[in-house]
Amino acid sequence: MPPVQPMLAKAVSGVPDPAKYDATGLSFEPKWDGFRCLVFKDGDEVELASRNTKPLTRYFPELVEAIRAELPERCVLDGEIFVALPGEDGKGRLQFEVLQERIHPAASRITLLSEQTPADFVAFDLLALGDESFLDRPFAERRAALEQALGHLDDAHGSVTGGHCHLTRTSTDPAVAEEWFHIFEGAGLDGVIAKPLGAPYSPNARTMLKIKHERTADVVLAGYREHKTSTPEAPLIGSLLLGLYQDGELQHIGVSASFTAKRRAELWQELQALVVPIEEHPWGHWQEFLTANPGRQPGTQSRWSQGKDLSFTPLRPERVIEVKYDAMEGRRFRHTAHFKRWRDDRDPASCGYEQLEQPVRYDLADVLDG
Repeated sequence: MPPVQPMLAKAVSGVPDPAKYDATGLSFEPKWDGFRCLVFKDGDEVELASRNTKPLTRYFPELVEAIRAELPERCVLDGEIFVALPGEDGKGRLQFEVLQERIHPAASRITLLSEQTPADFVAFDLLALGDESFLDRPFAERRAALEQALGHLDDAHGSVTGGHCHLTRTSTDPAVAEEWFHIFEGAGLDGVIAKPLGAPYSPNARTMLKIKHERTADVVLAGYREHKTSTPEAPLIGSLLLGLYQDGELQHIGVSASFTAKRRAELWQELQALVVPIEEHPWGHWQEFLTANPGRQPGTQSRWSQGKDLSFTPLRPERVIEVKYDAMEGRRFRHTAHFKRWRDDRDPASCGYEQLEQPVRYDLADVLDG
């Protein structure tokens, strides 16, 4: 019965050698970029729980119906909710930003979005089936039982946007995992997960291994937001706002955060010389959109930020930072970038999108059909 905390993963560099981690070997699978979700089903009763055990059920009515129709009568599954949409080339790709929009307080909006951008669920672990708990079983047994229980799912129908349920593919071959790591990113996936074949399911424990993409970029420092604990007597930087030039205009590409308290205080002092009135900043013309969200520009609202103070302190775009990031989502970093070092040798105007690596497009249907 919920709540149950999902098993977690720790980051490793590169696809690991199975012999170094578990005597029974490792099972590799794609790392999905969606909402982690535990599915609890007992007949027509369906509950969807997030990674932090919060309910997701009301936001995905089309997925609840699919789970009722496609999954075993009584089961608890670990998996991921995702939204996939075809691009201009017709290839399906995960759309995390679209998935985020599905979390909405209005029931009418939830109904509309469930029709316009329906979600899917991909299962990758089994916690219970019927009256049996599988938590103490090794992953090799859990996977075998999961394949048997979900063997009726047919991903060959070619649709990955119809609210269907899927079973993720796996391999025990590190060479295959290495190939997936490189080609599946083109479909919007996040890397590769490795699970010890002999390990039980351990809620809230970092038993799994995750291998994610890691890249660097030189970006322009364009502003900052203060930390939630900042005070006038002890000001602290919360996050740095980053930009890249495109067609002569500075575009907002994301933020960098995760500094120590000491470094937050030092950064605030260091950056005061760059503070500039918003009217003199490249993003000054976006002030009129304080309640809208054109291109997810800084200082504007989204469904995820309603009620939050999104104001920022503009800085003259004269300094360049090298940051580490994993992937792009449209024109922005998919996740928070990590500060590496100042690049005082770089001209801010030379920092554009052309430096970013673009993965080869790959159809999500081919990921699921495997």
